[in-house]
Amino acid sequence: MFQLPEKFAYWWGIPREEIDWYPKIDESKCVGCGMCFLSCGRKVFDYDFERRKSVVARPLQCMVGCTSCEVWCVFNAISFPDRNYVKELIKKKGILKKVKEKLEELRENQ
Repeated sequence: MFQLPEKFAYWWGIPREEIDWYPKIDESKCVGCGMCFLSCGRKVFDYDFERRKSVVARPLQCMVGCTSCEVWCVFNAISFPDRNYVKELIKKKGILKKVKEKLEELRENQ
């Protein structure tokens, strides 16, 4: 079983397993260019060389709110949940307060 690295285990104090945010690949549109696999810095994807397609191998390593791979996919094979999901999560979980606290901490430590 895959063990989620500690650095990806939480997003603003929320266990990553509780957040439904990761890419999905429409295999009928994917041409196997590998752009998502090679470009994702969080190693969300693997590449299936036999099938010549990228696969979402580590979905919980995806940065909440990031859609870079969707933007890079010129064949529109990658999709994410509605972006409003993340905005509602930010409101519901009080994340803006946490952000302000972090900014204040950074300002004090300058």
